[in-house]
Amino acid sequence: MAVNTKRVFYVKYLAHQIYADILRARPDLRLDRLENESAEEMFAPVLAAAHVYQIGAARDELAPHFHVHAELLRRAPNLLIVSSNGAGFDPVDVEACTEAGVLVVNQSGGNAHSVAEHAIGMMLTLSKRIIEADRALRRDRDVNRNALMGTEAQGRTIGVVGIGNVGRRIAELCKGLLGMTVLAYDPYLSASDIAARGAQEVELDELLRRSDYVSINCPLTKESRGMIGAREFSLMQPHAYFITTARGFIHDEAALFEALRDKRIAGAGLDVWSKEPPPPEHPLLQFDNVLASPHTAGVTREARENMGRIAAEQILDALDGKRPPRVINPEVWPRYSARFAQIFGVIPA
Repeated sequence: MAVNTKRVFYVKYLAHQIYADILRARPDLRLDRLENESAEEMFAPVLAAAHVYQIGAARDELAPHFHVHAELLRRAPNLLIVSSNGAGFDPVDVEACTEAGVLVVNQSGGNAHSVAEHAIGMMLTLSKRIIEADRALRRDRDVNRNALMGTEAQGRTIGVVGIGNVGRRIAELCKGLLGMTVLAYDPYLSASDIAARGAQEVELDELLRRSDYVSINCPLTKESRGMIGAREFSLMQPHAYFITTARGFIHDEAALFEALRDKRIAGAGLDVWSKEPPPPEHPLLQFDNVLASPHTAGVTREARENMGRIAAEQILDALDGKRPPRVINPEVWPRYSARFAQIFGVIPA
């Protein structure tokens, strides 16, 4: 039977209050908030009635039973859409969603400027050895500045792994500000597409060998999990820096530790971790040439508001029967359309 009230829920928090403001302005929509600690008798009926699940919390901030897996989907028979706050969708089993006829969308591009600026900031901080100098001044007397000699990024080569919204912005900044050569590895784009984004297409091994800086900007998928390991670090130049603002598990933290310990690379800028936030005793945090942040590259006022707004607008468009612009699993559309028509009585565009 077709229904009129559209049900959306989230757990813990949203990217920005604007999301709730936009949705609550619609009289045909109800927005529910759950907590990680919500009792079964509270969250079970919300899951059962929900049409949309807006995931606001990061992977390690979200209770495991609220990750989108087969069991949650079984308990949410009316669920049509799973919407992830940022570009990543780690807490979502996309294959399980596709099998269940559930559309998965993200907010790709919503925080691209913020993440790109963070990556560039890490690159320059590492090059100029600013973090090492800061730590030396706080720890030692009579610091020898010549022992902290840095390098210029001007005219160097950066290798961008994944040249989507963030990678493209990094390419623009590096070429425009610093006259850098940009190499890119992205198996989902053609050479002409990559060239249009300001980079030269290369295979991953060549990118690692030639780059003075390697920036990881791809989503975490089955293909990218563990993509950068001991072999890949061994291909990098001894003066090169490794920077990632993508997702944990794309690079092997133990292999990176060994590469830094053995001075096979010059340093690393890490915004993402296998456990977030990492504990203070994490081995990688013991290196002075590691610049670390707790997955904050996309955490700016501007990015959060932008992501909240585009997430709300995308959900409303989808619930009004339009095709969302940021679909992760487009192959689900026929099954999703049939379920949408069954629940709401109209066939989506």
